[in-house]
Amino acid sequence: MAESLQHPAATQHLPSFITGPGETDVLMVVMAVILLLSVVGFGIVFLRLHTLPERIAHRRHRLQFEIVAVLGLIALFTHMHIFWIAGLLLALIDLPDFGTPLNRIAGSAEKLAGLKPGEGDVELPSEIQGGDKQVSEAIEVGPDTRAAARHGDGAAITSTKPELTPARREPSHA
Repeated sequence: MAESLQHPAATQHLPSFITGPGETDVLMVVMAVILLLSVVGFGIVFLRLHTLPERIAHRRHRLQFEIVAVLGLIALFTHMHIFWIAGLLLALIDLPDFGTPLNRIAGSAEKLAGLKPGEGDVELPSEIQGGDKQVSEAIEVGPDTRAAARHGDGAAITSTKPELTPARREPSHA
């Protein structure tokens, strides 16, 4: 029966990958599966390599983790490799922690001033933050301006600056 389906001009010994009419082409199916697995595998390897800086920063508990993640996303969507390189370098570099020592200094200064923790963090009034020249000149004047503001002489400045209290000293027993 196979003899009758064969073309009369074909040789008697055909390779195994050549299929007859109406039969399933096994080689094409195998190659389609290999191609699909190759594309998916290449995509996974690409994304794993692309997220390498982010995984390094996360594993080492870096403070700049969010910056590294954003640089990785920018590199992914813009196809500019410099962002990926910057993210990788930022993930590998340990940035010093300036916040903790500064918070400890601020806490010590509050203790010395006799304030409760966090009490020294005050906001300036809106007219001082706006940068009004007249208000900033009045602030530079000093205690007279505060006295004028208390008496209602037209100055609209109220002090939100905490007053310093002298440190308590234990009497020396000599």
